Amino acid sequence: MPSMTRPAASLDAPAPPSKTQRKRASTELQDLGEALTHLTPEQLQQLALPERLLDAVLAAKRIAKFGALRRQLQFIGRLMRDADAEAIAARLAAWRGSSREATAYLHRLERWRERLLAEEAALAELVERYPGSDAQRLRQLVRLARLEQAQGKPPRAFRALFQMLKQTIPEA
Repeated sequence: MPSMTRPAASLDAPAPPSKTQRKRASTELQDLGEALTHLTPEQLQQLALPERLLDAVLAAKRIAKFGALRRQLQFIGRLMRDADAEAIAARLAAWRGSSREATAYLHRLERWRERLLAEEAALAELVERYPGSDAQRLRQLVRLARLEQAQGKPPRAFRALFQMLKQTIPEA
């Protein structure tokens, strides 16, 4: 009676991706390609896409008919196989502000703003840590934001303080 065991070589080799996994990966690449069609030409240049992919994306931007656009997006999805999709996705996430690093950066700015409004010594620490900061403007925005909170006014200086912190504190 023949043995029902597999050869040893097939146990070590990884199984090829299933049809569902291949289709999911293809759809993800196509979706990423579609996201590229919503970018400005300047943003596309920053991504340093392969020339053929860049041409296909720019052509898709000019297509208005649904069927033709769908075929073009499928073509872009195929071209995405040759591009560094992970790097493109990471860059898009950073631009959307949805990456972990971008979120952490915004939280760090929030903590600084809360400290500036709560503690008197926080401004001196901020100016010491970031020497290029405009201490006078920061002090003025902190004072105005505190006044707004006390009087229940719209948070204009509160928002301006956040934008000033964004200019002062570098990402990283």
